[in-house]
Amino acid sequence: MPILAFVLHSRPYKESSALLELFTPQGRVAAVLRAARGRSGSVARPFSPLELELRGKSELKTVVRLEPAGIPLWLSGQSLYSGLYLNELLMRLLPAEDPHPAFFEHYSTTLTALALGCPLEPLLRAFEWRLLGELGYGFALDTDVAGQPLGETNLYRFLPDAGFERAEQFQPGMFSGHELLAMAQADWKVPGVLNAAKRLMRQALAPHLGARPLVSRELFMNPKESSRD
Repeated sequence: MPILAFVLHSRPYKESSALLELFTPQGRVAAVLRAARGRSGSVARPFSPLELELRGKSELKTVVRLEPAGIPLWLSGQSLYSGLYLNELLMRLLPAEDPHPAFFEHYSTTLTALALGCPLEPLLRAFEWRLLGELGYGFALDTDVAGQPLGETNLYRFLPDAGFERAEQFQPGMFSGHELLAMAQADWKVPGVLNAAKRLMRQALAPHLGARPLVSRELFMNPKESSRD
């Protein structure tokens, strides 16, 4: 049965094949694409919607048919690095063959917004937040760990996979209730809230990503060096 898919990553495999990491509504799937140097290989690029058929009962499938399922999304510059960041998050965090059909649609919509040149930071924060929820690591942005509504003038420390605990004294890495309530409303016009959201998502993702750094973050930090590689 045909399924929709996006290529998250591709690398050479054996003589003329490629090993693909795919994101589908049925989850993340690894598959071999035979004769990858031909037409199918040119089609199987990141950010291009695909329709394909897979065969096999093991974790490593075989692509038996692959066709474009829409217009390729051309990303460049910071939008390209953002797309690579999304792909790396999915490869690092999404369990294999764990269906997330609604999140697949969100991923597709986010790529389209990147291609259209929409502001990057709100898109990335929304994606990270949605991914945490899909994986079961979500938390409330308007109540603390005791179930009490956040106060705009209060300070809070973040407890991974739990939420926010009220603090009496400021320490680095804390958040104001004002910032968190703005995030809950996706009100990105509030001064400083985008930076606070980026800091929060890094704290929330860190326990699940582990110590190995994200390659795509290095692209953001050193775009000139990346373009020379």
